[in-house]
Parts: sequence; structure tokens; C-alpha cells
Amino acid sequence: MTGETLSIGVLNGPNLDLLGTREPHLYGGEGLKGILARLEELGRELDSRVTSVQSNHEGELADWIRDTGSTQDGMLVNAAAYTHTSVALRDALLAARVPFVEVHLTNIWARESFRRRSLLSDIAVGVVSGFGADSYLLGMRGLAAHLRLAE
Repeated sequence: MTGETLSIGVLNGPNLDLLGTREPHLYGGEGLKGILARLEELGRELDSRVTSVQSNHEGELADWIRDTGSTQDGMLVNAAAYTHTSVALRDALLAARVPFVEVHLTNIWARESFRRRSLLSDIAVGVVSGFGADSYLLGMRGLAAHLRLAE
């Protein structure tokens, strides 16, 4: 994929539309629109086009993975609470056969015990967790490098 524009899908799960106002002591003060704007800027630097979705509904996210995510070169996935519970999203990601990086704003392994289990990590090419909004940027850099090396 050297020299080609990469297409990167970004999946955002439940309550991520509340970033900036929801528990800013945990998730930071930046809203999702700001994070996505920074990802798009980084995308231009990395010769990548970013397409994103946010939904509080599991089925809508699974449909997006099937219909849009599966057409991307790679994905960043912050499934939020669905990380710990959704076999449906796991199955959709497996069916899509697209490399993805799992991202989290907080270090999920340093939080409540129910958040320490991810149903996605073992099928991801990598996991970035605990760096706030920068987790997305670090994940995108890693994913782009992985895709460019995988050719």
C-alpha cells in the first residue's frame, strides 16, 4: 500500500458522544468532534482518509462494520462498554477480515475488574490504552505503519 491513500474506519461505541462532558477526570475535556478532527489532520499527514461512526446501539455498529468497515484498509475501534460484552461486534470484526487497532482513552486494565476483559484484544493487531484522546492518534500511527508493512 506504499504510495496509496489508506482508508481508515473509526468506530466509536456507546456514550463516546458525551466526551468532553462525561467524567472529564477520566476521559478528558476534549469532545469526540475534536478527536475526529485531529484524526483527520493526522490522516492527511499519513496519506489516509478517515471515515467514522458513533452509535449507542450495538446492531447499528455491527451493521457499520459489515457495510462500511469491511471496505476499509483498516479500522480503529473504541467499542467502549461493548468491548467487555459484545460477541456481536467481535463476530462482525472477524467477518470483516480487516485489520484493526483497539483503542481506549483510559487504561482499562487499571479500572474496575469488569473492564479488564476485552472480547476484542486477541483479534486486534494492537491495543492502545490509557493515553486519553492521544490513544486514537497513537493507534492510527500504528495501524498505518502495520498496513504499509503488510503489503
